[in-house]
Amino acid sequence: MSDLWLEFSKVALAHLLAVASPGPDFAIVLKQSLTHGRRTALWTSVGVGTAILLHVTYSLLGLGLLIRGSVLWFNVVKYAGAAYIAWLGVQALRTKPRVMETLVGIGVAMPPSDRGAFATGFLTNALNPKVTLFFISLFVLLVNPHTPKLIQAGYGLWMAMATIGWFSLVSVVFTREGVRRRFLHYGHWIDRALGVVFLIFAVSLALASVR
Repeated sequence: MSDLWLEFSKVALAHLLAVASPGPDFAIVLKQSLTHGRRTALWTSVGVGTAILLHVTYSLLGLGLLIRGSVLWFNVVKYAGAAYIAWLGVQALRTKPRVMETLVGIGVAMPPSDRGAFATGFLTNALNPKVTLFFISLFVLLVNPHTPKLIQAGYGLWMAMATIGWFSLVSVVFTREGVRRRFLHYGHWIDRALGVVFLIFAVSLALASVR
């Protein structure tokens, strides 16, 4: 039992360091927080966390090793992810000033539905090949193959819940009234800056390779 707790501690720490590092997940939750508010950001966070279960599932089934071992399948995931992140970047670059929109009362962008926000978070994480490689490596390097699959699934559930918790915290922090109020003055520039960040991430994903 002590060995399992030690193994879990290693998995939890590795995941904590990964989820807290800046990346497309953080950028999309930040954008949703500042652009559409807390509800949208929270649903996006749930989407990101739920995608973790997808990575865990194919890692447990051994499909992750297939993706890593196949240039074709890795490139399919890689270019699909890069295209999606680039699309998010282009959308952000097209953002118009919100101050004038608010003053005239027209043209205010409607927030996406809960389902749409969830899908945005889910796809942002699920189509990131670097996340794919992280989970494959995590289960290969840190998890003993003799650890019961149910226990490994428990690790995955913990990582999904921890991811939702972390990005929910990010959502709450960046949707505080003071932050949102200041955002109304500089929001379109922040969105455009995030658009550049998304495009950089897209290029990074497109250049990713299996190591």
